[in-house]
Amino acid sequence: MHNKKPKSPRIELSGWGKMEIESLGRGKDFKLWPGGGRPWDWAETGTAHSPGIQVEDVEELVAHGCRTVILARGVFSRLKVTEEALAYLQSHDIETVATDTKRAIQMYNDCIDRGVPVGGLFHSTC
Repeated sequence: MHNKKPKSPRIELSGWGKMEIESLGRGKDFKLWPGGGRPWDWAETGTAHSPGIQVEDVEELVAHGCRTVILARGVFSRLKVTEEALAYLQSHDIETVATDTKRAIQMYNDCIDRGVPVGGLFHSTC
């Protein structure tokens, strides 16, 4: 039986403005999903603290097979999440949690440990 699903990369370290991701290395903000991830460049979609995470930011997570999505809103939860992004995830029957970065990382790594196909957006400042 070779139906082993790809695991999401573990977040090994985080601090103000920096994160270290298993197999991806160091960076500031990340998009992560089962089998991989990449740096999250807000400029790609025009993301800003307000209005916050948009549909365009989460589409890639859905495309990579996430069944649970963790949205890290920053250390002080300054990054907002648009109603449209939440509705998009809900329309794809994806369990979604938006919380501060420290809690988000704990929840994300816990999902990996439990074999959940998890992904997320991780903001390491504000």
